[in-house]
Amino acid sequence: MKPPAKMSKPTSLFVIFFSLFVMSEAVFEDQVGKFDWRQQYVGKTLFAHFDSHSQSSKKLFLATDKNIFASFNSRTGELFWRHVDKAGPEGTIDILLLHGQDALMVVGGGRLLRSWDTNMGGLNWEAVLDTGSFQAACFVAMQDTVKHVAVLKKAAISLHYLTNGHQKWVENLPDSDTVQYQAVYSGGEEEVYVLGVVPNSHLTIIAYSLEDGEIIKQSLDLEVSPGFQPVLVSSQPHPARSPISEFFLQLGPDHHVLLQLNADGYTIAPLRDFQPAFLVSFSTTGEKTVAAVMTPKNETACAINLFSADSGRRLLDTTVIFPLDLNGGKPFKLYVHAFLKKDDSVGYRVLVQTQDHALTFIQQPGRVVWTREEALADVVTMEMVDLPLTGTQAELEGEFGKKADGLFPMVLKRLSSQVILLQAWLAHLWKLFYEARKPHGQVKNEVTIETLSRDEFNLQKMMVMVTASGKLFGIDSKSGSILWKHYLENVQPNAVFKLIVQRTTAHFPHPPQCTLLIKDKDTGLASLHVFNPIFGRKSHIAPPALPRPILQSLLLPVIDQDYAKVLLLVDDQYKVTAFPSTKNVLQQLQEMASSIFFYLIRSDQGNLSGFRLRKDLSTERIWEVVLPTEVQKIVAVNGKRPNEHVHSQGRVMGDRSVLYKYLNPNLLAVVTESTDAHPERAFVGVFLVDGVTGRIIHEAVQRKARGPVHFVHSENWVVYEYWNTKSRRNEFSVLELFEGTELYNSTVFSSLDRPHLPQVLQQTYIFPSPITTMEATLTEKGITSRHLLVGLPSGAILSLPKMFLDPRRPEVVTEHSRSNAEYLTWKCICFVPQVVAYGLDIYQTRVYPSKQFDVLKDDYDYVLISSVLFALFFATMISKRLAQVKLLNRAWR
Repeated sequence: MKPPAKMSKPTSLFVIFFSLFVMSEAVFEDQVGKFDWRQQYVGKTLFAHFDSHSQSSKKLFLATDKNIFASFNSRTGELFWRHVDKAGPEGTIDILLLHGQDALMVVGGGRLLRSWDTNMGGLNWEAVLDTGSFQAACFVAMQDTVKHVAVLKKAAISLHYLTNGHQKWVENLPDSDTVQYQAVYSGGEEEVYVLGVVPNSHLTIIAYSLEDGEIIKQSLDLEVSPGFQPVLVSSQPHPARSPISEFFLQLGPDHHVLLQLNADGYTIAPLRDFQPAFLVSFSTTGEKTVAAVMTPKNETACAINLFSADSGRRLLDTTVIFPLDLNGGKPFKLYVHAFLKKDDSVGYRVLVQTQDHALTFIQQPGRVVWTREEALADVVTMEMVDLPLTGTQAELEGEFGKKADGLFPMVLKRLSSQVILLQAWLAHLWKLFYEARKPHGQVKNEVTIETLSRDEFNLQKMMVMVTASGKLFGIDSKSGSILWKHYLENVQPNAVFKLIVQRTTAHFPHPPQCTLLIKDKDTGLASLHVFNPIFGRKSHIAPPALPRPILQSLLLPVIDQDYAKVLLLVDDQYKVTAFPSTKNVLQQLQEMASSIFFYLIRSDQGNLSGFRLRKDLSTERIWEVVLPTEVQKIVAVNGKRPNEHVHSQGRVMGDRSVLYKYLNPNLLAVVTESTDAHPERAFVGVFLVDGVTGRIIHEAVQRKARGPVHFVHSENWVVYEYWNTKSRRNEFSVLELFEGTELYNSTVFSSLDRPHLPQVLQQTYIFPSPITTMEATLTEKGITSRHLLVGLPSGAILSLPKMFLDPRRPEVVTEHSRSNAEYLTWKCICFVPQVVAYGLDIYQTRVYPSKQFDVLKDDYDYVLISSVLFALFFATMISKRLAQVKLLNRAWR
């Protein structure tokens, strides 16, 4: 019998990594939501429709810029279901139409036509459309029944069957080069109308036959004055009923005109002029079609007016307390659901979208029912900030750092502090026992800014998030509650933001301070927004003016007299601005200017440059690395995190020798990709560059590989993931740098005094899935084991121990190759890392890279354990007494 063939190395590694997915951790039912939370979002709303099939229906349907089609409960704002399409232009939702139980969407710039079942959110059918730039679509009725859907492109119109999406006919649009066709609507029994705008001239209407698509009639109507580019807002409440259609013609930012199609079907007449009116919409209930207009009243309120769409007569006038403040910006879109009351009057429900992408649902007569902060679907950066001290903790902090009057006052102050701590501890115990008596689920842990304080192990944090729309949020990491929010109205959307924590809560009584580097949407120049991260309030400190674009920002270990770290800003002329810029700060900068280095990247030129600060606070270029752009391009540059701590300088080997790590704090990892699209010539390159000297420490090339590349740079290692085009698989590659068995300098590291290059070990492993993001765990002192947190396309997060990606890990482990660190158990209190994953949703949980050895869990049942201990104690005492009586009775026998 033949022995089994030895498994090849790549196959064995595949099995090892596949086994990682088999292992899983679970939580009990009562632990769900105690250590983690998740918030689901859909993004910026593009289209919204209320379910008008039934007046009592709670459904609200939305299509968003995140390529999402979703259904909400209009009473509560909770999500019923959602469908996430492909990312990018292929999944873009061009329009959403709703009629009865059918929802139609055009997707991908007019590429696909889809029909959805609104009850369960299932896909009915999908049809491929002809090429062309999409403009509009509508339902088309024939013999009092909606049987077709018309799709309008820039140069053509097509008619499709509603049952399966098959195309009935397609026709070209006349004069499509000069006419901007913006609307299409049903004409009743035999026609479908197309309405277009000739800029600075007139409107044009074309009638097509439903049977064969021939042009029945073409007419010119309603001259348009020059100036503002006109935009049509059309409505077709029911294709099989009169009136056929109504229109709003937008003539200016706050100027709208209500138009009506005449009985002949070929001319449009104005009914009413609205100015100012920044939002308009249509809605239908029964046989009535209503035009809703939102107008500003003052800085704290706006008005919502309802008008009859067929006559322009005012039906309803209400005032809505909708503050136009810095918490949300101005209203941006208006969606109305009109309904008939018992007295035959018209009522309404309104969904308002503001500039910050928030959705607010308003019930007549202006009551705000719920709000969804959809800006959180696009978080661009965040920071975790420690919470402030409690009163007792602040009392203890007050004992240090001040001159006491003598020994006796110090003793009295210490005794008073201990009394305060005792009172707080007794109050905490009473709260625990009181809440333990309540049934499960009735204990409310509502968090407000007033009750925020640092917990025992400083695990609860303030999550400061910055979104692409320019809105800032302060979120409690324990519950996910939004504690404060602030909208920056003049911020350029989707710009690059940088959030810097200049002062934490550790410097009592000075408040914490964060600075956000933003770009103005009008001038394009950078500016600084300084605020308190705990309360969200803007700081009274005036930031410096930045008249030129900013290329680089650095947070220095230099502090001013108020313990705020200095932020250094470098503009496009390489001039430096310091914030704060007090006399003391400038003096410190002049003294340590020779040790301040920074780098700049110009990816389009393949240039990486290093600069040094001079004593006069000017800059000097000291090195430059140029990569040929015709061969490769720079896709990412990443240094080490400044708050990262390395616990051990070396690794203990099996023979008791030490392999010392190459811990260069100035090391930069530069990732490049080839510009050649051919798979055989594609490659991924990694350069390790010293940021002070520009010296290339190491370079590695993965041939026949392409991105996107995800990588992590930490301690003495770099892990990056890419796609192997030859083997058609995802691979992890790890680089580890060591100085050797002798440490060159054990006290301080200097990039200017390193004669020898480090030893570099590299290994590649197969990974069975693509990834979307990757990060490494970070703890306070760096004692715990390092894990890689890998985000998968399915939305799952994999916690992968770094030791699985050790380049020294052999295929067959021997006694000599083992590292003693694998068998050591650290007895310590670890600062538990909080994992926050943000993208479309926000998810928070905790990970324990080295487990918890001497820390009780948050769900530890103190009441049950205490009751058992007391019961055992009394049972022991009673048993002891009974045993003594028994022995005494036996002795008297």
